Amino acid sequence: MSHWRKQQRKELYFQKAKQEGYRARSAYKLLQIQEKFHIIRRGDIVVDLGAAPGSWCQVTVKLVGDKGRVIALDLQEIEPLPGVITLQGDMTDPAIQAQVIELAGGRANVVLSDAAPSTTGIKLRDHVLSIELGRAALAVAKKLLVPGGNLVIKVFEGEDLPGLIHDVKMAFHPVKIHTPPATRSESWEAFIVAQGFKGNP
Repeated sequence: MSHWRKQQRKELYFQKAKQEGYRARSAYKLLQIQEKFHIIRRGDIVVDLGAAPGSWCQVTVKLVGDKGRVIALDLQEIEPLPGVITLQGDMTDPAIQAQVIELAGGRANVVLSDAAPSTTGIKLRDHVLSIELGRAALAVAKKLLVPGGNLVIKVFEGEDLPGLIHDVKMAFHPVKIHTPPATRSESWEAFIVAQGFKGNP
């Protein structure tokens, strides 16, 4: 794909987000994951980790409807959104994880993580930090999800990814690695889409 075409695609989603009122172009990644895997249903309780600026929450609120609930967490402050409970804190901190679990009422149908580390430009370090966030999302999911629940984790590809995928597969079936079309072609991010949480032994 030419540089011009890459730029054109990047601009397409950026403009689309502005026109359709989404806070970021990443909304289309979740919409495309949803279209393919149907991970969120009406009435679901959804926990969104690494949620700022809130574009995934905007998508999720529409999908769960009035009877659902969305709890969003990020290190940054998330501007209020109708129907979304927001919390500021570090998703790797067990005390913050406990607050999220409490806000969700101790159970959730879906855990989403679009969290990414503050990139350093050192590819290996960024990858390792990304896997750490992925493991935190998995830990929250195992504590919160009802049997049959779903999990989506954004990760940066690299040598530690197979280990994380293995651990996700121990708790979910089926598990797929997916790159939505809205992902920038030069990006090295992918999404672990894990369905059918097996429940805790």
